[in-house]
Amino acid sequence: MIEIQYPAGATPLDPNEIEGLKIRHISNRDELNRFEQDNINEALQWLKTGRKGDILTEKFVKTLHKKMFGKVWKWAGLFRISDKNIGVDWKQIAVSLHNLLQDTRYWIDNKIYSADDIAVRFHHKLVLLHLFPNGNGRHARLMTDVLMKTILKQKPFTWNTKDIDAGDEARKQYLSALRKADKGDYSMLLEFVR
Repeated sequence: MIEIQYPAGATPLDPNEIEGLKIRHISNRDELNRFEQDNINEALQWLKTGRKGDILTEKFVKTLHKKMFGKVWKWAGLFRISDKNIGVDWKQIAVSLHNLLQDTRYWIDNKIYSADDIAVRFHHKLVLLHLFPNGNGRHARLMTDVLMKTILKQKPFTWNTKDIDAGDEARKQYLSALRKADKGDYSMLLEFVR
């Protein structure tokens, strides 16, 4: 059984979710990270192959997660079915995601916020929903990048680092910025992403 050391702020998997590991010889977090990153790299290649349809749909949100983690986890692309230390009640995930996607369309269509403000709010709320058992931060960052490129026609965010999941100072800043956004103040997150 894999022993996972979670970085600060990460959501632990429950035993049933850990059973969903497809690659049985993985024994530690470094190996898991390597396999997940290889899978994410394949998802990035998939995104480059052309138009994927409307990205502001539940189908695309799930498909992207499956492309990012489907070779590593059996539950990739499936909404979580348990409550976590973050996120909406798992029974409310589909409705909450639908509302976020509709809000985002409204912000875009009516030019309620600047492109960066729309993307930051979208990202924050997607992280806050915590749709999947794991990979939510990475998924939300990539979803936000896709939103920036395909709909908002902007350069993706830099996310202030190459490896935000490593548990370093950048991760601490990112988590602090998300906590501030929880209180309605997006200024720190806006600064962090660029």
